Amino acid sequence: MAKVNYASTSLGDEKLDLAYEEALAAVRSEPSPIEKNLIGGERLESDAIVERIDPVELKTRVGAAYVATPEMVEAAIAAARGAAKAWRKTPYAERNVMLRAARDGVERQLTQIAAIVSAETGKTRLEAYGEAQEVLDMIEHYCTQFEVNNGFQAQQKSTEREKNLDVLVPYGTFAVIAPFNFPVALTVGMMSAALVTGNTVVLKPSDKTPRSSAIIADIIAAELPAGVVNTVHGGAEVGKALAAGDVDGIAFTGSAQVGWQLFNTPGPRGYQRPVLAEMGGQNPAIVAASADLDAAAEGIVRSAFGLSGQKCSACRRVVVDASVADELVAKLKERAEQLVVGDPIDGGTNLGPVIDDAIAARVDEAIALGKKDGNIVTGGRLDREGNFFAPVIIENLPQGHQLTRDELFAPVLTVIRVDGFDAAMAEANAVDYGLSAGVFSKVDDEVEQFYDEIEAGVLYSNRADGATTGAWPGVQSFCGWKLSGSSGKGGLGLHYLPGFMREQNRTIVSAA
Repeated sequence: MAKVNYASTSLGDEKLDLAYEEALAAVRSEPSPIEKNLIGGERLESDAIVERIDPVELKTRVGAAYVATPEMVEAAIAAARGAAKAWRKTPYAERNVMLRAARDGVERQLTQIAAIVSAETGKTRLEAYGEAQEVLDMIEHYCTQFEVNNGFQAQQKSTEREKNLDVLVPYGTFAVIAPFNFPVALTVGMMSAALVTGNTVVLKPSDKTPRSSAIIADIIAAELPAGVVNTVHGGAEVGKALAAGDVDGIAFTGSAQVGWQLFNTPGPRGYQRPVLAEMGGQNPAIVAASADLDAAAEGIVRSAFGLSGQKCSACRRVVVDASVADELVAKLKERAEQLVVGDPIDGGTNLGPVIDDAIAARVDEAIALGKKDGNIVTGGRLDREGNFFAPVIIENLPQGHQLTRDELFAPVLTVIRVDGFDAAMAEANAVDYGLSAGVFSKVDDEVEQFYDEIEAGVLYSNRADGATTGAWPGVQSFCGWKLSGSSGKGGLGLHYLPGFMREQNRTIVSAA
Protein backbone atom coordinates (compact mmCIF):
# COMPACT_ATOMS: atom_id res chain seq x y z
CA MET A 1 0.00 0.00 0.00
CA ALA A 2 1.04 3.63 -0.43
CA LYS A 3 2.60 5.27 2.61
CA VAL A 4 -0.03 7.39 4.39
CA ASN A 5 0.79 9.88 7.13
CA TYR A 6 -0.91 12.89 8.71
CA ALA A 7 0.16 15.19 5.87
CA SER A 8 -1.44 13.00 3.18
CA THR A 9 -4.41 14.28 1.21
CA SER A 10 -5.60 10.91 -0.16
CA LEU A 11 -4.89 7.21 0.16
CA GLY A 12 -3.52 7.31 -3.37
CA ASP A 13 -4.95 3.91 -4.32
CA GLU A 14 -8.50 3.15 -5.47
CA LYS A 15 -8.14 -0.48 -4.37
CA LEU A 16 -7.21 0.70 -0.91
CA ASP A 17 -10.23 3.00 -0.77
CA LEU A 18 -12.50 0.12 -1.77
CA ALA A 19 -10.89 -2.27 0.72
CA TYR A 20 -11.37 0.27 3.50
CA GLU A 21 -15.04 0.85 2.62
CA GLU A 22 -15.69 -2.88 2.55
CA ALA A 23 -13.93 -3.39 5.87
CA LEU A 24 -15.83 -0.55 7.57
CA ALA A 25 -19.14 -1.83 6.23
CA ALA A 26 -18.29 -5.28 7.60
CA VAL A 27 -17.39 -3.90 11.04
CA ARG A 28 -20.75 -2.16 11.17
CA SER A 29 -22.79 -5.11 9.91
CA GLU A 30 -21.21 -8.02 11.76
CA PRO A 31 -21.83 -8.73 15.46
CA SER A 32 -19.19 -6.98 17.52
CA PRO A 33 -17.04 -9.30 19.65
CA ILE A 34 -16.82 -8.68 23.39
CA GLU A 35 -13.13 -8.30 24.14
CA LYS A 36 -11.87 -10.30 27.10
CA ASN A 37 -9.29 -9.22 29.62
CA LEU A 38 -5.88 -10.70 28.84
CA ILE A 39 -4.05 -11.75 32.01
CA GLY A 40 -0.98 -13.92 31.99
CA GLY A 41 -1.94 -15.35 28.60
CA GLU A 42 -5.50 -16.23 29.70
CA ARG A 43 -8.73 -14.59 28.49
CA LEU A 44 -11.10 -13.66 31.32
CA GLU A 45 -14.71 -12.47 31.33
CA SER A 46 -16.72 -10.61 33.97
CA ASP A 47 -20.35 -9.81 34.69
CA ALA A 48 -20.19 -6.27 33.26
CA ILE A 49 -19.35 -4.93 29.82
CA VAL A 50 -18.59 -1.57 28.25
CA GLU A 51 -20.04 -0.93 24.80
CA ARG A 52 -19.03 1.40 22.01
CA ILE A 53 -21.78 2.59 19.71
CA ASP A 54 -20.76 3.90 16.29
CA PRO A 55 -20.95 7.73 16.56
CA VAL A 56 -22.26 7.80 12.98
CA GLU A 57 -24.69 4.87 12.99
CA LEU A 58 -26.08 5.39 16.46
CA LYS A 59 -27.77 2.01 16.83
CA THR A 60 -24.74 -0.07 15.84
CA ARG A 61 -22.42 -1.53 18.44
CA VAL A 62 -18.92 -1.62 17.00
CA GLY A 63 -16.93 -2.43 20.11
CA ALA A 64 -17.37 -3.98 23.54
CA ALA A 65 -15.30 -5.44 26.37
CA TYR A 66 -15.72 -7.19 29.69
CA VAL A 67 -14.95 -4.79 32.55
CA ALA A 68 -12.06 -5.97 34.68
CA THR A 69 -12.83 -6.53 38.36
CA PRO A 70 -10.44 -5.23 41.05
CA GLU A 71 -9.22 -8.80 41.44
CA MET A 72 -8.46 -9.00 37.71
CA VAL A 73 -6.47 -5.77 37.86
CA GLU A 74 -4.39 -7.18 40.71
CA ALA A 75 -3.94 -10.45 38.81
CA ALA A 76 -2.80 -8.60 35.68
CA ILE A 77 -0.20 -6.66 37.65
CA ALA A 78 0.96 -9.88 39.31
CA ALA A 79 1.25 -11.58 35.91
CA ALA A 80 3.29 -8.69 34.53
CA ARG A 81 5.56 -8.66 37.57
CA GLY A 82 5.97 -12.41 37.32
CA ALA A 83 7.12 -12.11 33.70
CA ALA A 84 9.37 -9.10 34.29
CA LYS A 85 12.64 -10.82 35.22
CA ALA A 86 12.70 -13.18 32.26
CA TRP A 87 11.72 -10.37 29.86
CA ARG A 88 14.38 -7.91 31.04
CA LYS A 89 17.02 -10.68 30.88
CA THR A 90 16.05 -11.50 27.30
CA PRO A 91 18.75 -9.93 25.09
CA TYR A 92 17.40 -6.81 23.46
CA ALA A 93 18.18 -8.18 20.00
CA GLU A 94 15.75 -11.04 20.71
CA ARG A 95 13.15 -8.66 22.11
CA ASN A 96 13.42 -6.59 18.93
CA VAL A 97 12.90 -9.66 16.75
CA MET A 98 9.63 -10.34 18.55
CA LEU A 99 8.49 -6.73 18.39
CA ARG A 100 9.27 -6.51 14.69
CA ALA A 101 7.28 -9.70 14.14
CA ALA A 102 4.39 -7.94 15.87
CA ARG A 103 4.92 -4.98 13.54
CA ASP A 104 4.58 -7.31 10.56
CA GLY A 105 1.39 -8.72 12.07
CA VAL A 106 -0.06 -5.22 12.31
CA GLU A 107 0.88 -4.51 8.70
CA ARG A 108 -0.99 -7.59 7.51
CA GLN A 109 -4.18 -6.31 9.19
CA LEU A 110 -3.78 -2.62 8.45
CA THR A 111 -7.06 -2.15 6.58
CA GLN A 112 -9.09 -4.01 9.21
CA ILE A 113 -7.46 -1.99 11.99
CA ALA A 114 -8.15 1.30 10.19
CA ALA A 115 -11.80 0.33 9.72
CA ILE A 116 -12.25 -0.49 13.42
CA VAL A 117 -10.63 2.80 14.39
CA SER A 118 -13.06 4.67 12.11
CA ALA A 119 -16.06 2.77 13.44
CA GLU A 120 -15.23 3.52 17.08
CA THR A 121 -13.96 7.10 16.75
CA GLY A 122 -15.60 8.52 13.62
CA LYS A 123 -12.18 9.13 12.02
CA THR A 124 -11.95 9.59 8.28
CA ARG A 125 -10.08 7.01 6.22
CA LEU A 126 -7.04 9.29 5.95
CA GLU A 127 -6.83 9.79 9.71
CA ALA A 128 -7.44 6.08 10.41
CA TYR A 129 -4.95 4.79 7.85
CA GLY A 130 -2.40 7.36 8.96
CA GLU A 131 -2.76 6.18 12.54
CA ALA A 132 -2.42 2.52 11.60
CA GLN A 133 0.65 3.32 9.50
CA GLU A 134 2.17 5.24 12.41
CA VAL A 135 2.10 2.03 14.47
CA LEU A 136 4.52 0.42 12.03
CA ASP A 137 6.95 3.32 12.14
CA MET A 138 6.61 3.64 15.92
CA ILE A 139 7.71 0.07 16.62
CA GLU A 140 10.58 0.26 14.13
CA HIS A 141 11.74 3.62 15.47
CA TYR A 142 11.99 2.43 19.07
CA CYS A 143 13.66 -0.86 18.14
CA THR A 144 16.21 1.09 16.11
CA GLN A 145 16.78 3.61 18.88
CA PHE A 146 17.61 0.84 21.33
CA GLU A 147 20.05 -0.67 18.85
CA VAL A 148 21.71 2.65 17.97
CA ASN A 149 22.27 3.29 21.68
CA ASN A 150 23.75 -0.19 22.25
CA GLY A 151 21.03 -1.06 24.73
CA PHE A 152 21.85 2.14 26.65
CA GLN A 153 25.08 0.72 28.09
CA ALA A 154 28.30 2.74 28.07
CA GLN A 155 31.75 2.09 29.47
CA GLN A 156 33.12 4.88 31.61
CA LYS A 157 36.71 5.55 32.63
CA SER A 158 38.23 2.26 33.72
CA THR A 159 41.56 0.91 34.91
CA GLU A 160 43.29 -2.42 34.52
CA ARG A 161 41.77 -3.43 37.83
CA GLU A 162 38.31 -1.89 37.57
CA LYS A 163 35.81 -1.74 34.73
CA ASN A 164 33.08 0.89 35.07
CA LEU A 165 29.80 0.59 33.22
CA ASP A 166 26.90 3.04 33.18
CA VAL A 167 23.66 1.31 32.22
CA LEU A 168 20.00 2.12 32.00
CA VAL A 169 17.83 -0.73 33.28
CA PRO A 170 14.04 -1.19 33.07
CA TYR A 171 11.91 -0.21 36.05
CA GLY A 172 9.98 -3.48 35.81
CA THR A 173 6.24 -3.19 35.07
CA PHE A 174 4.45 -0.23 33.49
CA ALA A 175 0.77 0.64 33.54
CA VAL A 176 -0.21 2.00 30.12
CA ILE A 177 -3.41 4.06 30.14
CA ALA A 178 -4.47 4.83 26.57
CA PRO A 179 -6.71 7.55 25.09
CA PHE A 180 -9.64 7.29 22.67
CA ASN A 181 -8.39 9.68 20.01
CA PHE A 182 -5.41 7.57 18.84
CA PRO A 183 -6.42 4.16 20.20
CA VAL A 184 -3.81 2.21 18.26
CA ALA A 185 -0.94 4.65 17.63
CA LEU A 186 -0.68 6.02 21.14
CA THR A 187 -1.38 2.64 22.69
CA VAL A 188 1.49 1.14 20.72
CA GLY A 189 3.70 4.19 21.24
CA MET A 190 3.59 3.82 25.01
CA MET A 191 3.55 0.00 24.99
CA SER A 192 6.38 -0.49 22.53
CA ALA A 193 8.61 2.00 24.35
CA ALA A 194 8.02 0.13 27.60
CA LEU A 195 8.56 -3.27 25.97
CA VAL A 196 11.66 -2.47 23.94
CA THR A 197 13.36 -1.17 27.10
CA GLY A 198 12.64 -4.45 28.89
CA ASN A 199 9.53 -3.60 30.90
CA THR A 200 6.35 -5.65 31.02
CA VAL A 201 2.99 -3.96 30.53
CA VAL A 202 -0.56 -3.81 31.85
CA LEU A 203 -2.66 -1.89 29.32
CA LYS A 204 -5.97 -0.20 30.02
CA PRO A 205 -7.64 0.91 26.77
CA SER A 206 -10.13 3.75 26.70
CA ASP A 207 -13.67 2.52 27.33
CA LYS A 208 -14.62 4.49 24.19
CA THR A 209 -12.33 2.41 21.96
CA PRO A 210 -12.04 -1.07 23.50
CA ARG A 211 -11.91 -2.96 20.23
CA SER A 212 -9.25 -0.81 18.53
CA SER A 213 -6.78 -1.03 21.37
CA ALA A 214 -7.54 -4.72 22.04
CA ILE A 215 -6.80 -5.84 18.49
CA ILE A 216 -3.45 -4.08 18.47
CA ALA A 217 -2.51 -5.35 21.93
CA ASP A 218 -3.48 -8.89 20.96
CA ILE A 219 -1.24 -8.80 17.88
CA ILE A 220 1.71 -7.72 20.00
CA ALA A 221 0.97 -10.13 22.85
CA ALA A 222 0.82 -13.06 20.43
CA GLU A 223 4.51 -12.58 19.60
CA LEU A 224 5.73 -12.22 23.19
CA PRO A 225 5.90 -14.57 26.20
CA ALA A 226 2.73 -14.86 28.28
CA GLY A 227 2.44 -12.16 30.93
CA VAL A 228 4.63 -9.62 29.16
CA VAL A 229 1.52 -7.85 27.78
CA ASN A 230 -1.72 -7.86 29.78
CA THR A 231 -4.94 -5.97 29.08
CA VAL A 232 -7.67 -4.86 31.49
CA HIS A 233 -10.78 -3.12 30.20
CA GLY A 234 -13.12 -0.60 31.75
CA GLY A 235 -13.59 3.02 32.63
CA ALA A 236 -12.07 5.44 35.10
CA GLU A 237 -12.37 3.12 38.10
CA VAL A 238 -10.28 0.45 36.39
CA GLY A 239 -7.69 3.07 35.49
CA LYS A 240 -7.55 4.29 39.10
CA ALA A 241 -7.16 0.75 40.40
CA LEU A 242 -4.34 0.08 37.94
CA ALA A 243 -2.52 3.31 38.78
CA ALA A 244 -2.85 2.61 42.51
CA GLY A 245 -1.54 -0.93 42.08
CA ASP A 246 1.99 -2.26 42.46
CA VAL A 247 3.29 -1.07 39.09
CA ASP A 248 6.72 0.49 38.77
CA GLY A 249 5.72 3.27 36.40
CA ILE A 250 2.81 4.76 34.47
CA ALA A 251 2.57 5.89 30.84
CA PHE A 252 -0.52 8.00 30.15
CA THR A 253 -2.04 10.13 27.42
CA GLY A 254 -5.12 12.19 28.22
CA SER A 255 -6.35 15.24 30.08
CA ALA A 256 -4.11 17.39 32.27
CA GLN A 257 -6.47 16.91 35.21
CA VAL A 258 -6.14 13.13 35.14
CA GLY A 259 -2.47 13.13 34.19
CA TRP A 260 -1.38 15.28 37.12
CA GLN A 261 -3.54 13.23 39.46
CA LEU A 262 -1.60 10.18 38.29
CA PHE A 263 1.68 12.05 38.72
CA ASN A 264 0.79 12.69 42.36
CA THR A 265 -0.40 9.14 43.08
CA PRO A 266 2.26 7.27 45.06
CA GLY A 267 2.61 3.54 44.68
CA PRO A 268 1.56 1.14 47.43
CA ARG A 269 5.15 1.01 48.62
CA GLY A 270 5.03 4.74 49.30
CA TYR A 271 7.54 6.25 46.89
CA GLN A 272 7.16 8.24 43.71
CA ARG A 273 7.16 6.34 40.44
CA PRO A 274 7.92 7.66 36.95
CA VAL A 275 4.82 9.01 35.24
CA LEU A 276 5.32 9.69 31.54
CA ALA A 277 2.26 11.74 30.72
CA GLU A 278 1.29 13.72 27.61
CA MET A 279 -1.67 15.90 28.46
CA GLY A 280 -2.95 18.04 25.66
CA GLY A 281 -2.58 21.68 24.77
CA GLN A 282 -4.09 25.04 23.93
CA ASN A 283 -1.91 25.35 20.87
CA PRO A 284 -1.38 28.67 19.08
CA ALA A 285 -0.56 29.53 15.50
CA ILE A 286 1.05 32.96 15.26
CA VAL A 287 0.45 34.79 11.99
CA ALA A 288 2.74 37.78 11.47
CA ALA A 289 2.07 40.75 9.22
CA SER A 290 4.52 39.38 6.64
CA ALA A 291 3.00 35.87 6.53
CA ASP A 292 1.89 33.95 3.45
CA LEU A 293 -1.79 34.02 4.40
CA ASP A 294 -2.80 31.21 2.07
CA ALA A 295 -0.22 28.88 3.63
CA ALA A 296 -1.28 30.03 7.09
CA ALA A 297 -4.97 29.46 6.45
CA GLU A 298 -4.31 26.02 4.96
CA GLY A 299 -2.07 24.93 7.82
CA ILE A 300 -4.38 26.28 10.51
CA VAL A 301 -7.54 24.68 9.14
CA ARG A 302 -5.80 21.33 8.70
CA SER A 303 -4.54 21.45 12.27
CA ALA A 304 -7.66 22.81 13.89
CA PHE A 305 -10.27 20.51 12.39
CA GLY A 306 -8.62 17.18 11.65
CA LEU A 307 -10.36 14.50 13.75
CA SER A 308 -12.89 17.21 14.62
CA GLY A 309 -10.30 18.97 16.78
CA GLN A 310 -9.89 15.95 19.05
CA LYS A 311 -6.09 15.95 18.92
CA CYS A 312 -3.76 17.01 21.71
CA SER A 313 -1.81 19.07 19.17
CA ALA A 314 -4.78 20.58 17.33
CA CYS A 315 -4.53 24.30 16.65
CA ARG A 316 -6.86 25.98 19.16
CA ARG A 317 -5.90 29.66 18.83
CA VAL A 318 -4.86 31.92 15.98
CA VAL A 319 -2.84 34.89 17.19
CA VAL A 320 -2.71 37.27 14.23
CA ASP A 321 -1.33 40.72 13.58
CA ALA A 322 -4.28 43.09 13.34
CA SER A 323 -3.07 44.48 10.02
CA VAL A 324 -3.78 41.17 8.23
CA ALA A 325 -6.48 39.76 10.51
CA ASP A 326 -9.52 40.51 8.32
CA GLU A 327 -7.92 38.91 5.27
CA LEU A 328 -6.81 35.84 7.24
CA VAL A 329 -10.22 35.37 8.86
CA ALA A 330 -11.85 35.47 5.44
CA LYS A 331 -9.47 32.78 4.18
CA LEU A 332 -10.00 30.63 7.28
CA LYS A 333 -13.76 30.90 6.86
CA GLU A 334 -13.58 29.96 3.19
CA ARG A 335 -11.44 26.88 3.83
CA ALA A 336 -13.39 25.74 6.88
CA GLU A 337 -16.67 25.94 4.98
CA GLN A 338 -15.23 23.76 2.22
CA LEU A 339 -14.74 20.88 4.66
CA VAL A 340 -17.31 18.10 4.40
CA VAL A 341 -18.70 16.76 7.68
CA GLY A 342 -20.15 13.28 7.42
CA ASP A 343 -19.72 9.52 7.49
CA PRO A 344 -16.10 8.24 7.21
CA ILE A 345 -17.27 5.59 4.73
CA ASP A 346 -17.88 8.40 2.22
CA GLY A 347 -14.71 9.26 0.33
CA GLY A 348 -15.38 12.99 0.35
CA THR A 349 -15.74 13.30 4.14
CA ASN A 350 -13.15 15.53 5.82
CA LEU A 351 -14.30 15.15 9.40
CA GLY A 352 -16.76 12.99 11.29
CA PRO A 353 -18.71 13.47 14.51
CA VAL A 354 -17.16 14.21 17.88
CA ILE A 355 -16.68 11.17 20.05
CA ASP A 356 -19.51 11.55 22.58
CA ASP A 357 -22.14 13.74 24.22
CA ALA A 358 -19.64 15.22 26.70
CA ILE A 359 -17.49 16.81 24.02
CA ALA A 360 -20.59 17.81 22.06
CA ALA A 361 -21.83 19.67 25.14
CA ARG A 362 -18.52 21.57 25.27
CA VAL A 363 -19.01 22.67 21.67
CA ASP A 364 -22.57 23.78 22.35
CA GLU A 365 -21.38 25.79 25.35
CA ALA A 366 -18.51 27.32 23.36
CA ILE A 367 -20.89 28.42 20.61
CA ALA A 368 -23.18 30.02 23.19
CA LEU A 369 -20.24 31.84 24.79
CA GLY A 370 -18.95 32.87 21.38
CA LYS A 371 -22.28 34.44 20.50
CA LYS A 372 -22.48 36.17 23.88
CA ASP A 373 -18.93 37.47 24.19
CA GLY A 374 -17.62 37.59 20.63
CA ASN A 375 -18.58 36.73 17.07
CA ILE A 376 -19.18 33.33 15.44
CA VAL A 377 -17.45 33.56 12.07
CA THR A 378 -18.74 30.20 10.90
CA GLY A 379 -19.79 26.76 12.09
CA GLY A 380 -22.20 25.09 14.46
CA ARG A 381 -24.19 21.96 15.16
CA LEU A 382 -25.56 20.26 12.07
CA ASP A 383 -29.23 19.35 11.73
CA ARG A 384 -28.78 15.58 11.72
CA GLU A 385 -28.83 12.79 14.24
CA GLY A 386 -25.59 12.49 16.18
CA ASN A 387 -22.91 14.91 17.36
CA PHE A 388 -21.89 16.47 14.04
CA PHE A 389 -20.50 20.02 13.94
CA ALA A 390 -19.37 22.20 11.09
CA PRO A 391 -15.98 23.69 12.06
CA VAL A 392 -16.45 26.60 14.45
CA ILE A 393 -14.38 29.79 14.25
CA ILE A 394 -14.87 32.49 16.91
CA GLU A 395 -13.33 35.98 16.96
CA ASN A 396 -13.52 39.26 18.89
CA LEU A 397 -13.46 37.64 22.33
CA PRO A 398 -12.20 39.75 25.26
CA GLN A 399 -8.53 39.33 26.13
CA GLY A 400 -8.00 36.31 28.35
CA HIS A 401 -11.45 34.84 27.64
CA GLN A 402 -11.85 31.24 28.80
CA LEU A 403 -12.30 30.00 25.24
CA THR A 404 -8.75 31.21 24.54
CA ARG A 405 -7.35 29.60 27.67
CA ASP A 406 -9.13 26.27 28.29
CA GLU A 407 -8.71 23.15 26.15
CA LEU A 408 -12.04 22.12 24.62
CA PHE A 409 -10.71 19.16 22.61
CA ALA A 410 -13.26 19.98 19.93
CA PRO A 411 -13.59 21.58 16.45
CA VAL A 412 -13.48 25.12 17.83
CA LEU A 413 -10.88 27.72 16.81
CA THR A 414 -10.51 31.21 18.29
CA VAL A 415 -8.91 34.18 16.53
CA ILE A 416 -7.07 36.78 18.62
CA ARG A 417 -5.88 40.07 17.10
CA VAL A 418 -2.69 41.70 18.38
CA ASP A 419 -0.46 44.64 17.49
CA GLY A 420 3.02 43.45 16.63
CA PHE A 421 5.07 40.30 17.04
CA ASP A 422 6.04 40.87 20.68
CA ALA A 423 2.36 41.06 21.59
CA ALA A 424 1.73 37.88 19.60
CA MET A 425 4.43 36.03 21.55
CA ALA A 426 3.03 37.24 24.86
CA GLU A 427 -0.46 36.06 23.97
CA ALA A 428 0.79 32.72 22.63
CA ASN A 429 2.53 32.03 25.96
CA ALA A 430 -0.33 33.27 28.15
CA VAL A 431 -1.72 29.78 28.83
CA ASP A 432 -0.82 26.97 31.21
CA TYR A 433 -0.28 24.48 28.37
CA GLY A 434 2.79 24.10 26.18
CA LEU A 435 2.46 21.22 23.73
CA SER A 436 2.67 22.49 20.14
CA ALA A 437 2.81 25.84 18.38
CA GLY A 438 3.31 27.27 14.93
CA VAL A 439 4.38 30.51 13.31
CA PHE A 440 3.87 32.00 9.85
CA SER A 441 6.30 34.79 9.01
CA LYS A 442 8.68 35.74 6.20
CA VAL A 443 10.93 37.62 8.63
CA ASP A 444 13.81 35.42 9.79
CA ASP A 445 14.27 37.34 13.04
CA GLU A 446 10.61 36.73 13.96
CA VAL A 447 10.90 33.01 13.28
CA GLU A 448 14.05 32.88 15.39
CA GLN A 449 12.31 34.82 18.18
CA PHE A 450 9.45 32.33 18.04
CA TYR A 451 11.80 29.36 18.44
CA ASP A 452 13.69 31.10 21.23
CA GLU A 453 10.75 32.36 23.29
CA ILE A 454 7.76 30.10 22.73
CA GLU A 455 6.87 27.94 25.75
CA ALA A 456 6.03 24.72 23.95
CA GLY A 457 7.79 21.54 22.88
CA VAL A 458 6.61 20.75 19.32
CA LEU A 459 7.22 23.65 16.98
CA TYR A 460 6.57 24.34 13.31
CA SER A 461 7.27 27.35 11.09
CA ASN A 462 5.45 28.20 7.85
CA ARG A 463 3.95 24.70 7.62
CA ALA A 464 0.92 24.53 5.33
CA ASP A 465 0.64 20.77 5.92
CA GLY A 466 -0.31 21.49 9.53
CA ALA A 467 0.33 24.59 11.60
CA THR A 468 0.65 22.69 14.90
CA THR A 469 0.04 19.03 14.01
CA GLY A 470 1.58 16.12 12.14
CA ALA A 471 4.31 14.73 14.42
CA TRP A 472 5.70 11.42 13.17
CA PRO A 473 8.06 8.81 14.69
CA GLY A 474 11.68 9.64 14.04
CA VAL A 475 10.77 12.97 12.45
CA GLN A 476 9.34 15.08 15.28
CA SER A 477 9.41 14.52 19.04
CA PHE A 478 6.07 14.93 20.80
CA CYS A 479 7.22 16.73 23.92
CA GLY A 480 4.98 18.85 26.13
CA TRP A 481 6.00 21.72 28.43
CA LYS A 482 4.12 23.19 31.39
CA LEU A 483 0.81 21.36 31.98
CA SER A 484 1.23 19.46 28.71
CA GLY A 485 3.96 17.06 29.82
CA SER A 486 5.27 15.54 33.03
CA SER A 487 8.79 14.51 32.05
CA GLY A 488 10.24 17.22 29.80
CA LYS A 489 10.75 14.56 27.12
CA GLY A 490 8.35 13.28 24.48
CA GLY A 491 7.44 10.25 22.46
CA LEU A 492 8.45 9.68 18.82
CA GLY A 493 11.88 11.19 19.26
CA LEU A 494 15.35 10.57 20.67
CA HIS A 495 14.87 10.93 24.43
CA TYR A 496 11.67 9.02 25.23
CA LEU A 497 13.07 5.54 25.87
CA PRO A 498 15.31 6.54 28.83
CA GLY A 499 12.15 7.57 30.70
CA PHE A 500 11.23 3.89 30.96
CA MET A 501 14.58 3.05 32.56
CA ARG A 502 16.66 4.10 35.54
CA GLU A 503 20.37 4.60 35.74
CA GLN A 504 22.74 2.14 37.38
CA ASN A 505 26.50 2.35 37.58
CA ARG A 506 28.53 -0.86 37.86
CA THR A 507 32.13 -0.99 39.03
CA ILE A 508 33.40 -4.47 38.19
CA VAL A 509 36.57 -5.85 39.72
CA SER A 510 37.85 -9.12 38.34
CA ALA A 511 37.91 -11.86 41.00
CA ALA A 512 40.80 -13.65 39.28
